[in-house]
Amino acid sequence: MAAYRTSGGVIVVAVRLTPKADRDAITGSATLADGREVMQARVRSLPVEGAANAALVALLAKALRVPKSAITILAGETQRVKQVRIDGDATIIGVRLDAILNS
Repeated sequence: MAAYRTSGGVIVVAVRLTPKADRDAITGSATLADGREVMQARVRSLPVEGAANAALVALLAKALRVPKSAITILAGETQRVKQVRIDGDATIIGVRLDAILNS
């Protein structure tokens, strides 16, 4: 099972976010205890008033070379595991995600 899926021309990524980290980074993928695969991301921001979510959006936008406006958190705004929608060319974004997750 992949950390992302293509749905209707957009990509939905499962992300496990760690706030209060020493740096902002995407650190690969992992399998949760329930068997779901997720992308692991770390941000320096605190999980207060949406700061960590905003940092995640900025991190994904930079890594995937898409505008911040193309990224939406669909579910899990107050949880560590989130569902993030990325609008754009799903084929190109999928290739970029594969490169990030397999590095």
